[in-house]
Amino acid sequence: MTGNRVVVVMGVTGTGKTTIGVLLAARFGVPYAEGDDFHSRANIAKMSSGAPLTDEDRGPWLDAIGAWARDRAGAGGVISGSALRRAYRDRVRATAPGIVFVHLTGDRELIESRLAHRQGHFMPTELLASQLAALQPLEPDEAGVTVDVSGTPEETTDRVVDALRELERPSVVR
Repeated sequence: MTGNRVVVVMGVTGTGKTTIGVLLAARFGVPYAEGDDFHSRANIAKMSSGAPLTDEDRGPWLDAIGAWARDRAGAGGVISGSALRRAYRDRVRATAPGIVFVHLTGDRELIESRLAHRQGHFMPTELLASQLAALQPLEPDEAGVTVDVSGTPEETTDRVVDALRELERPSVVR
């Protein structure tokens, strides 16, 4: 994959969106933006209290992610954001056509273990269940790849890079 595409690293809390996003941006030599930084103070307070966001809460956040991605079009970039539902991804794509999603996945036990050891993050472990319930995996018509997060961050990043390169390979018509 070339560094001129904008990639959104998505998935439920605890899958390593920030870690993989930073590594991916470094690998491609493009800027990284932390999707959590685009949340309003009210959204962060709501999630910190253990309450899941509503679609209404998410709207401005999704628009801000889309605007960042649109502004990076042609120059490349990596941004993280849960993007759990198809409608959310469609909203970001409406602002930033051409973006590619990287859906980080893992089994629930692995993610819970990571959350139990995470420090300094506003998202409580209790919200994992609501995120898993809301999750709609990438559909075949969406530009993106799904990558398992088991293993080290470097191994996961290697899998993401390989999957993105495969995505960009021309299809062989038979």
